Amino acid sequence: MNYSKLAFTEGIKAIQERMGSRNTYERVEKMSFREGLTAVEAGFVGQMDSFYMASYGDNDFPYIQHRGGPKGFVKIIDNQTIGIVDFRGNRQYISVGNIAQNPRVSLILVSYPMQARLKIYAQAEVIEIRDNPDLYELLKPEDYKFRPERMLIFHIKAYDWNCPQHITPRYTEQEIEPLLQEQSEYIKHLENEVKALKSRLAGS
Repeated sequence: MNYSKLAFTEGIKAIQERMGSRNTYERVEKMSFREGLTAVEAGFVGQMDSFYMASYGDNDFPYIQHRGGPKGFVKIIDNQTIGIVDFRGNRQYISVGNIAQNPRVSLILVSYPMQARLKIYAQAEVIEIRDNPDLYELLKPEDYKFRPERMLIFHIKAYDWNCPQHITPRYTEQEIEPLLQEQSEYIKHLENEVKALKSRLAGS
């Protein structure tokens, strides 16, 4: 797996040369080979509750779709393969239709709290649930209400980490709640003290 070799076409290399960055990225190309996902990437992917997927349609336009679910809904199958259960949505089927014609996709996974972004080139595969029930058992989220339609498997061709610059930290309600727990308990303690003081003053 070498993301730079796959991403840097001759046209892109020409622009890099003109802009003065080609020497740097030529060195990157020689040093960026990876056998597959490491424990770092696998842990990152396993914590995702959403990602973005770009596919390419017969209309010669790319299509970008947001995919979401419970944290951990993107499953690691092996160090070169990840997958999800495809939930029923608006039933436009643009991504699925595009993949049927051109299975090459690009994924971007972002952790806003960590200010981290992983980009992946992959070959997508659509698998019907009835055709592989064992795989469905592996991929289906637990304790989450959904209506499954199929499975999407992504055979990873290359990946790379993006620069964290300009990723604004954002937090979900579930992520903020533990941070506010101590403050909530302190406020409750103060409220109880005030209530006790008022009771004592009323009694005197």
